[in-house]
Amino acid sequence: MITAPEHNKTLQLFDLKGQVALVTGGAGIYGRHIVRALAQAGAHVIVGSRDLRKCEEFTRILQQDGLRAEAAEIDLALESSVRALRDRIISEHKHLDVLVNNAVARAGGDLYDTNAADWEFDMKVNSAGLFLACQIFSEPMLQARSGSIINIASIYGMVGPHFSIYKDTQLHNSVSYAFSKGGMINLTRYLASLLGPFNVRVNCLSPGGFCTEDTPRQFAHNYSQHTLLGRMAAPDDIKGPVVFFASAASRYITGQNLPVDGGWTAI
Repeated sequence: MITAPEHNKTLQLFDLKGQVALVTGGAGIYGRHIVRALAQAGAHVIVGSRDLRKCEEFTRILQQDGLRAEAAEIDLALESSVRALRDRIISEHKHLDVLVNNAVARAGGDLYDTNAADWEFDMKVNSAGLFLACQIFSEPMLQARSGSIINIASIYGMVGPHFSIYKDTQLHNSVSYAFSKGGMINLTRYLASLLGPFNVRVNCLSPGGFCTEDTPRQFAHNYSQHTLLGRMAAPDDIKGPVVFFASAASRYITGQNLPVDGGWTAI
């Protein structure tokens, strides 16, 4: 029989009290649930994006719910913006424990609906911006010899798309998205190898399609036919995995990519 104290020891592994976390794209579709999960686990969460007003509105909701969060403006396309937020976090909080690279830019569509300007716009954020965030925000982690970086990739960084699920919908599959997310997954392995000696862990989550109230019914039906669990992702499906990777519960795990996809990539 497990005694109460022993039971609590296991739960404490997931406790993020006293930690400071930054989530880029923190007021977006997935970002909101990632932020809420980290805050509910006890972290002080910085909600970052280019749209400061949107971040401020979301953090007010979180604060009304008794959670610790603040809004911050960050433009991943500008190195000065990334450095400014890093300096602000260290000045005000003295440390940064968790970085979630969730922000993503999507311009254009498939191979023939994307031009060079669309591609360059996306890469400024999804490639150069990701690089800058990992480089700049990892610096205080290296100094502290502690930290967790979580990259939010996608099943489309792992496998090719089923274009048939987009038929008769207004949705499309972005060629730049597949390129960006595939690169993010292998960057995760590179960073884990480089930063591991400093006790900074780097892991990746690859979610499947997320169902919102705006998701076309036909698309949700088509998509669900390709998952083992027969549905798209719901808000709570990302929460457990992100807290796991942020917390001491995964302290011996680095360099890994975890699909959160209802079994999409298993077949």
